[in-house]
Amino acid sequence: MLGESSVISSLLLAVQATVPNTGTEWDWTGTIIIVGASLLSLLIIPRVVRYPHVGPKMPLPFPSVFNNPSVGSFLAAMSTGHLIGIGAVLGLTNLGVI
Repeated sequence: MLGESSVISSLLLAVQATVPNTGTEWDWTGTIIIVGASLLSLLIIPRVVRYPHVGPKMPLPFPSVFNNPSVGSFLAAMSTGHLIGIGAVLGLTNLGVI
């Protein structure tokens, strides 16, 4: 049993040397981009959804600005905003902008 754990450890060390360090330290830049994409999608998505007012309403400030979306429309807009924001952050990171 003792020999098996050393083989696994040496195998993990060998793989670790070949994997590039793609991780970056967390900063506020990505957060700002994702929040901006989510707010932009919250302004757009409830206006293009076929039935944005079906179901309970989301208690947002300034409901007329956000088209008074339902909970489903809000969740759809936030999901879309996060997908677009994550794509933008990854793309800008690969380009070296961030």
